[in-house]
Formats: sequence, C-alpha cells, structure tokens
Amino acid sequence: MRKYFLWAAPIFFIVAGLGWLQQIDLISKMGLILGFSSIAIGVGHVKILSGYQYTFWIITAVCAGLLYPNFFLHVGSFDMRNKWLILIIIQMVMFGMGTQMSIEDFTGIRKSGRGVLIGLLGHFTIMPIMGFLIAKTFGFEPEIAAGIILIGSCSSGLASNVMTYIAKGNLVLSVTVTAMSTLTAPIMTPFLMKIFAGTMVEVHFFDMMMEIIKIVLVPLSAAMIHDVLKNHGLAAKKQIYLLAIFSAVWLVIFACFGNAFSVPEDNTVAHILEIVNFSCGAFVVGSLYHLLYKNFPKIDLIMPYFSMFGIIYFTLVTTAAGRDNLIQIGFLLFLASVLHNGAGYFFGYWVSRISGLDKKSSQTIAFEVGLQNGGMASGLAGAMGKLATVGLASAVFSPWMNVSGSLLANYWRKKDNRDAPEIAPVAN
Repeated sequence: MRKYFLWAAPIFFIVAGLGWLQQIDLISKMGLILGFSSIAIGVGHVKILSGYQYTFWIITAVCAGLLYPNFFLHVGSFDMRNKWLILIIIQMVMFGMGTQMSIEDFTGIRKSGRGVLIGLLGHFTIMPIMGFLIAKTFGFEPEIAAGIILIGSCSSGLASNVMTYIAKGNLVLSVTVTAMSTLTAPIMTPFLMKIFAGTMVEVHFFDMMMEIIKIVLVPLSAAMIHDVLKNHGLAAKKQIYLLAIFSAVWLVIFACFGNAFSVPEDNTVAHILEIVNFSCGAFVVGSLYHLLYKNFPKIDLIMPYFSMFGIIYFTLVTTAAGRDNLIQIGFLLFLASVLHNGAGYFFGYWVSRISGLDKKSSQTIAFEVGLQNGGMASGLAGAMGKLATVGLASAVFSPWMNVSGSLLANYWRKKDNRDAPEIAPVAN
C-alpha cells in the first residue's frame, strides 16, 4: 500500500508545478502538501529510508504551516496557541517518551559515572555557548536568538538514545545521560537562559523552573509510576494505588472548594500549590494508564506515536505563527541549526576522547550533546507566549537533528563494522 503513495508523490509535485505555472494558487499549494504527505507515508516502503518517515512528516508540517498559516492557527474561534492546549500536548509528548524509559535508567550513573559527568558538562556548556555565539554571529533579532539559546539549554532528547542504538554505541550511558539531563533541566535551563539570553528576552528563573517541572518532570513521573506498577513488587503497587486514591480525593476537594485556596498567581504559595496539584495528577494518570495497559498491553508501543504527533503539532503551529519571520530568515536559521548541531557532535566526541572515554562511549556522548529536546523548547516558548519567535528555532532545528543523527549513526555503524578485525577461520 505504501508504495502507491510513493509513486503518487511525483504526480502531486507535477500537479503543483502546473498549478504554479498557471497561477492557480489552490492547486499548487495542495499539490505540494499532498506530495510531501505521500512521501512521508511512502518512505516506509523503502527500507533504507524508513527511518526518515517522521522527518518527512515534520517537513510536511512546515510546508502546510507556511502555505496555510491562518487555517492552522485557529479552528473557528479557538486559538491553537492556547496556553492550556500547549501544556496538555507537551505533557502528552513527554509522557509518551517516558513510557519508553524506566526507573532503572536513572540508576545507570553507578555504572557510567565518569561518562555521565562528561556528558552532562558537555551538554550544558557546549550547546548553550555555541547557541549564543551563533546567534550573535548571524545577528538574529533578540527573540529569535533567544530561541537558539533555549534549544541549546534544554535537556537531551530521546532521539539520542535511538541514534546510539542504531550506531551500536553505549546505550546504558546514553539513557543515563538523557535521564540525568532531564532531571537537572529545571535548574540548568533557566540558569543558562538567564546568563546567555537574559538581555534578549525577559527570563524569570523561578517561573521557568516551575514550567519545566510541569511540562517535563510531572509527565515523566506519571510514566515512572506506571513503570513501578508494571515491574515492581506488590508492596510498591499498594503504596502507589493508595497515593493515587489520596491524590484523586485531594483533586476533587480542590476542584469543589478551590476558591478557598485562592492566592495571587505570582505568589510562591500559588506555585507550590500548582505543583502539588500537578503531582497528584501524575499519580492519578500513571495509575489509570497502568490499568489501561493491563487490558491493552500494546499501548506502550503506541505511545511514542502520540509523542511524534505532538512534535508535529508544535512544528505546524510554530511555523504558521512565525511564517513571516521564517520566510525572511529561514535559510539562515537552517544554516545555524547545521552549525549548532554539528558543533555538538564534534566537540562532544573529541572532548570525550580527550577525557579518556573509549570510541563507542565518545560516539554516545556526541549524540547526547548534539541532540536536544525540541519538544521541551517548543513547550517553554509556548508557555512564554512567544511561539512565533522564541519557538521558531526548535521548529527548524528538530527536523535537521533527526536527519543528521540518522546519517551519523548509520555512518558510524558501517564504519565500525568495516574496521572490525576479521576472525581467521579455525582449521579442522
């Protein structure tokens, strides 16, 4: 079935070209969107290209957002950049990613302590510094520049684990660095943004820290609650279910009598109360999801697709919102993404080698440094109300990171296979 979509793609592009020549706007635009959509579906038929299916969907989203910005920014009177919608979708993205992790991933530091330290230091120094230097060199306007620094200041993306697996690198080290960078992000990301982007956009350290806890740590906690219920003993399960019941009762009480707790929004007590409520929600959601998992065990395999859908949504809405900026500086922003990403791979690898890590571990750190959490950057930009400017970098950087990561992972795997010593046959 997929091969038919692949064959249809050139036809759609030809139709788009004819529409452009005849100046029929609808035909040219729809031809382009249908052409890229057909490629996104059809590449799954070609084994060597199947790993780029998600990337082609991202390209399709960028194309659709550029061609029909108003259509994708509003559904009726509803604004697709609504703060609560963005929060829910980014939490879904992080929860979907979290279902592919486990509690054990956070304990890998005992086995790979030095590698984890090098990975974290490299990640939270190389990428924000390079982001700052590139943004200044290219002379981007302040909010666009802040977006480049933001994506450089976020935690590692789970794509780094996939690329490490493809490259046959140190998967334990990769997963551990990703987990630890995610845990430290609530402190490190606002800290780095304050240092490097504080003069470009207004950065409220505490507010950004609270946002990261809500959009990253809370959904990951819900996923870890599911992991505990799935893999740990009866005593742990009883404690989780008990906490989930208490959490549900508290949320019902708060929903019914929330006015009694009313405090100013910018008050520290209000932030703490908000985190308590979100944490209670994590226990409830994690427990309910586990009950769903018990009836439909394959749901864990489906959840990453929800994460992909969320990233595509952010790409689509961000592109539509920042269309004018993207048309003006799109090529420069793409060039900046190539340089930023490439610097992460280069310095991540060679700093690791100089620090004494073996080749496979150094390749792993290269992916951990070079591949950022684009979803987190988009979510934070949305929370700041600056999706069209601060969020623009993540919309451009994310597709390129997937392409470059796949190319580098496959290159290293093939190179290491060629370099492996041949074993002489044993004579009988």
